[in-house]
Amino acid sequence: MKQLIAILVVLVSTTLLRAHTADSVPVVRPVASMFMLDVGHASVLDTYLTPITYSGSSVALQYAATQSAGFAPETWVRRLSVGVDYAHVENVVGNNTLHALMMQGQWGMMRRFNHVWHPGLQLMAGGMVQMRGGVIYNSANSNNVVSVKARLSLGLTGMAVYNTRLRRLPVTLAYQASLPLIGVFFSPDYDESYYEMYLGNHSGLAHPGWWGNRFDVTNAVTADFHLGSTILRVGYRNSVERSHVRNLTTHITTHALILGVGGDVLSLSRKGLNPNAKIISSMY
Repeated sequence: MKQLIAILVVLVSTTLLRAHTADSVPVVRPVASMFMLDVGHASVLDTYLTPITYSGSSVALQYAATQSAGFAPETWVRRLSVGVDYAHVENVVGNNTLHALMMQGQWGMMRRFNHVWHPGLQLMAGGMVQMRGGVIYNSANSNNVVSVKARLSLGLTGMAVYNTRLRRLPVTLAYQASLPLIGVFFSPDYDESYYEMYLGNHSGLAHPGWWGNRFDVTNAVTADFHLGSTILRVGYRNSVERSHVRNLTTHITTHALILGVGGDVLSLSRKGLNPNAKIISSMY
């Protein structure tokens, strides 16, 4: 019995010593920051305003920050993104225009799996919360000229990241997807004016969102070229928004080229970077 207790004491002491040693090594978690401009094509259908699908150009400004989580930097990654996008679309004959202005924010936490199948390949998967809202404007309508959009969603998000080289140039290839599952979104009834809502008709404006009445997905494929401390990004983004509730249908689809610039940003103390610090990057 005394021998068993002695063995347990040794094991516990060794574990605590290793934990203390690991904790004594400072960890630096740089933020992978990226400012992006999306330019591409959009198609918009909003039957509250018109039964016709409009198509044209789209532009978006986005900022994304990815960082290893403080509680488990080697296995968990968090990501924040915010942005605004604008679509200028016309009907088939080109005699009327819709203007769609939307804003969004997304925060996600992902579990990271390193060196999956191939050295340098990372897979990340987890959950996210997303907010998106804005307006679609049709100046040709005499009554309902604006369609307001707003939704709050919970869903899945994931990334596949592969660090390689193009000759001597470091390159990071990445695929990212966001897929809302459930949530709540705003929609009036067919032909219900916003003036009626202003007068007090507030019933039935919020609707639970699920794949039966709403489907949204965003996919992005990017290549990051490391030019010293600066990273240049090029890629492609596709987003799809679909909803059908209370006899109203909305379809918004975009295909865009991504151009971005950013880099790994370090938050250092006044003493500077500890030479013994372990740097854990979220992507690179």
